[in-house]
Amino acid sequence: MNNHRRKRIAKVIEELQEISGKVEEILLEIEEIKDEKEEYLDNIPENLQGSERYSNAEEAVDRLNSAYDMWQGSYDSFEDITDELEEAML
Repeated sequence: MNNHRRKRIAKVIEELQEISGKVEEILLEIEEIKDEKEEYLDNIPENLQGSERYSNAEEAVDRLNSAYDMWQGSYDSFEDITDELEEAML
C-alpha cells in the first residue's frame, strides 16, 4: 500500500476514534440514567409495586437497558472497524 493511502486510512482511524470517544460518553450517560431509574424503581414502596406507576418505571428500565445494549454494540463496532483499518495499513 502506498504512503498516500496509509495517510488517508490513518485520518479515517483518527476520525473514528474521535467519534468512538463521543459514543462512549453517550454510553456512560445512558448507563447513569438507567442506574438512576433502577434505583427509583427499587425504592417504590411495596404497596405501589403493582401500580401503573411501577409498571411504567419498569418499562422505562427495560427500554433503557435495551438502548444501552444497542449503543454498546455500536461502540464495539467502532473498535472492530478501527482494528480492520489498522490491519489494512500493513
